[in-house]
Amino acid sequence: MLDNLRSYYNSSYYTKMTNDVTGQGNCSKVSQVDSNKRMPNIKVFAGSSNPNLAKRICDRLGIEVGKSTTKKFSNQETCVEIGESVRGEDVFIIQSGCGQINDNIMELLIMINACKIASAARVTAVIPVFPYARQDKKDKSRAPISAKLVANMLSVAGADHIITMDLHASQIQGFFDIPVDNLFAEPAVVKWIMDNIPDWKNAIIVSPDAGGAKRVTSIADRLNVDFALIHKERVRANEVQSMVLVGDVTNRIAILVDDMADTCGTFCLAAQKLHEAGAKKVYAICTHGIFSGNAPTKINNSNFEAVVVTNTIPQEEKMKECSRIQLIDISMMLSEAIRRTHNGESVSYLFKNMPLI
Repeated sequence: MLDNLRSYYNSSYYTKMTNDVTGQGNCSKVSQVDSNKRMPNIKVFAGSSNPNLAKRICDRLGIEVGKSTTKKFSNQETCVEIGESVRGEDVFIIQSGCGQINDNIMELLIMINACKIASAARVTAVIPVFPYARQDKKDKSRAPISAKLVANMLSVAGADHIITMDLHASQIQGFFDIPVDNLFAEPAVVKWIMDNIPDWKNAIIVSPDAGGAKRVTSIADRLNVDFALIHKERVRANEVQSMVLVGDVTNRIAILVDDMADTCGTFCLAAQKLHEAGAKKVYAICTHGIFSGNAPTKINNSNFEAVVVTNTIPQEEKMKECSRIQLIDISMMLSEAIRRTHNGESVSYLFKNMPLI
């Protein structure tokens, strides 16, 4: 034992430590090396809303999903336990605003706060579908701006950064005082069109409402095809009174593009309108497939060749109900955004390009 102690005190490690304490030696160089070694590692945790997407993201990053446990007490309060150390780590928490939305928001807030008070270096919330995004403005008296409230809660919980995809209104980014990266599914949509529609050069990209005109013109420009617009007048939410098509779709392949499909009432009416106007085939592509209520039945009874959505929301059950629903995997875009954020690289490349991973 005495021999072991002598060898320790005579070692270079002990000499360096003594020099650091006494002020001798090149302390600045040692501290610089140590700080480089202490760069935070990445930890990715998954909420309960979309575990398959989180698994795909982690597989692409070459890491395991972080250990965490979510349960409910008898009074329905949510309890989250983080099962591994996050001290000094770069933490990413993946949680979509879908399914049991209110429970999932609370679960995300608790996970963020748990990691923050456990001394995580940075906590990034990866929210493929931002909840309450359609309540983004005061469109009538005493209406709440719930998207702003969600933004405030995320900031107060301790989130340092937000990564999301195809916000319903891009101005929601301004509700935050922390960095927000709003990714676009557009590169994946363009790739799907070119890979799966043989006669895509004879296509016309159609927006089901005026609000999506910018999204549609961007895709049409990248494909070098024409675009059209459907103007609709609503009686109330999810109920359309009339539709007017602006553009010529005669003998063309019409591709409806929107950010989300909820009850699909508007989509199905738009498909009928396009067929009546002379379109050969009608496709629908949207980023977030919510498919509330009997939406799958409406799609089965519609004129669509296919309704294509991304996996920001789990679609396994809906695809069993409706064979026309097809899926675009966007895990490569989210995983690349996480990798670039962790390494301090620019994310803007992903706004126009698909990562090759």
